[in-house]
Amino acid sequence: MTGPAFAELFRVAGVTGWLSAVDLDTGREVGHGADERLPIASMFKVALLVELCRQADAGLLDLASRVTVTSADRVPGPTGLSAMSDEVTMSLRDLAYLMIAVSDNTAADVLLSRVGMDAVNAMLEGLGFEVTRVLMTAGESNASMAEDTGHGWPYLDQEDLDKMRVLDPARANRGTPRELARLFGLIWRDEAAAPDSCAWMRAVLNLQVWPHRLASGFPYDDVAVSGKTGTLPTIRGEAGVVEYPDGGRYAVAVITRSVSAALNHPRADAVIGTAAHMAVDHLRR
Repeated sequence: MTGPAFAELFRVAGVTGWLSAVDLDTGREVGHGADERLPIASMFKVALLVELCRQADAGLLDLASRVTVTSADRVPGPTGLSAMSDEVTMSLRDLAYLMIAVSDNTAADVLLSRVGMDAVNAMLEGLGFEVTRVLMTAGESNASMAEDTGHGWPYLDQEDLDKMRVLDPARANRGTPRELARLFGLIWRDEAAAPDSCAWMRAVLNLQVWPHRLASGFPYDDVAVSGKTGTLPTIRGEAGVVEYPDGGRYAVAVITRSVSAALNHPRADAVIGTAAHMAVDHLRR
């Protein structure tokens, strides 16, 4: 498996791509630009999920405690509480489910206000992550695009894209494919938090509803794909774990950047699954 093979795969799909895949039991790796600093969009929510669980493990919060989310708490987004109109009361645990399963921006920002951005970054630093950091809430990320360009959606011009903080890993939520894959590895090996908390995180990550990226590369009833997507103008990605019936477990992170800023880019979505399958297939040989 060579870098040029991945580069050609991404080129045909009309994107530039970066990838990291690791066998969670042997440590064997394959990558393509695995240490590139990149904006990670909603994939930051996985780090938030980990710190939420660690604080629950430490007795700093109770995942069953209930929070009322009002219209004033809502931030833009097409799913979950972000798309609702009325006041909602639910547990921190259920907010976390919405944050992961449907990438609910409002749920994420409510949890981030409770957990603390500094705490998330301190956790990442303590676990040895050199690049991955959370610098913006979901609401701040969305608002910054309008602030930087002077208008709302859509963002189609290169001049607009060049202005966006959310696309600059020096100023936005960032990571690398290798570090994103490593974060999932810590969850799957019960090293990110207490074993019971890691088991719950694995269950929630397995409930993500989007089948068009990582999961598209593994269309088999006996292969489980868990993960978290992230999307920004020109940026599409997903990090997760692929589990085979023979016990094989592979953490994979793929991020792509397209030339086109079109909201719908099926080839850019599908190549994430194709590249992930290629990498995992190489690790399984």
